[in-house]
Amino acid sequence: MLIVLSPAKTLDYESPVPVEQHTRAEFIPRSQELIELLRTLSPHEVGSLMGISDQLAALNADRYALWSPRFTKANSRQALFAFNGDVYEGLDARSMTPPQVTWANAHIRILSGLYGVLRPLDRMQAYRLEMGTRLANARGRDLYAYWGEDVTRNLSAVLKAQKARALVNLASDEYFRVVKPALLPVPVITPVFQDWKDGRYKIISFYAKRARGLMARYAATHNITAPEKLKSFDSEDYALDQQASTEHQWVFRRRVAQ
Repeated sequence: MLIVLSPAKTLDYESPVPVEQHTRAEFIPRSQELIELLRTLSPHEVGSLMGISDQLAALNADRYALWSPRFTKANSRQALFAFNGDVYEGLDARSMTPPQVTWANAHIRILSGLYGVLRPLDRMQAYRLEMGTRLANARGRDLYAYWGEDVTRNLSAVLKAQKARALVNLASDEYFRVVKPALLPVPVITPVFQDWKDGRYKIISFYAKRARGLMARYAATHNITAPEKLKSFDSEDYALDQQASTEHQWVFRRRVAQ
């Protein structure tokens, strides 16, 4: 089983990293191509492209200028401990044991606009580049065109090597759009998380993002490799609703949002 997650906009490059183990991302030359393209943009152009404030645009223009193909302890950190959004609060990697971190590195992949695909222990330098960014490049008008089928090929190779039976999609629609399910060697299972509000079950973005991290953590802490075992996921009172679920979309619900 392989799980895919989205990255986070919020980063943490201050807190101590609890492990020394690290790996190198597989698409660094491709990332460098994007960096060289981004370096041609002024901070104002970066802000317009990404729809972000002048302050954030300047910060990220500086990040592009400082980015190096040489990844060190000083300029980078493992992706699992660099991302710090809702998903990663649910994942809570800092409280994982070393074997659980090793499991995560083998069975989780993080989709990235800049890095394509990251293993949790791949070192990454601070950046912001969302997958949906319409950055014109030599391969097309946006990052989906830039990455083409490469992300799917990378995931397929891992799935085949592991003899996995499914890919579990815990990524957002924006990021999973870079994956081409028809080219994968296994089916895609997409968990959906709903909370009771205003008299009905609905997806509430904050809770759904956190739940994706919680499920990834559940898989790591229970050493799950068979996707069917994820149906027992019960973190923070979520439970599978069999009637609302289909073969490839599993609906988890809870009555009271925490």
